Amino acid sequence: MKEFFETSIEPHFNYWVYVILMMIGLWAVIAKNNLIKKLIGMSIFQTAIILFYVSVGVKKGSGIPIIPKAKEAAAGAGEHGAAGAVNPDLFANPLPHVLMLTAIVVGVSTLGVALAVAQQLFKDFGTLEEDEILEQIKTADKASPDG
Repeated sequence: MKEFFETSIEPHFNYWVYVILMMIGLWAVIAKNNLIKKLIGMSIFQTAIILFYVSVGVKKGSGIPIIPKAKEAAAGAGEHGAAGAVNPDLFANPLPHVLMLTAIVVGVSTLGVALAVAQQLFKDFGTLEEDEILEQIKTADKASPDG
């Protein structure tokens, strides 16, 4: 058991945390009947995915990719290599971080719209329980003259 922990769990601890968070979020979305609890689960799931992508884009001991001006690069190679050439091993890739900033904005927008829809559902049906809302819709369909 100790060997399994040292070889499988400890070196990849952050990934285990992301998987656990994703499963908690997925469980909340699938198992809960309250729409607000489903939205909280969706938000937890999304947060786990964002944390995963940000952690994938990190390099230990790397810096931010700021390339010096041309005359500074020509003066000394330094950490950038020969005559302004950039050594990619010294810099973190900013793309996953930028994409996750976009995902955060989209997620907050989606959550805001979903909360507005939930508020309207509460005004119309007097509840946020999915089963009760569906039952009221079915009852209204049976009572309508067209149905």
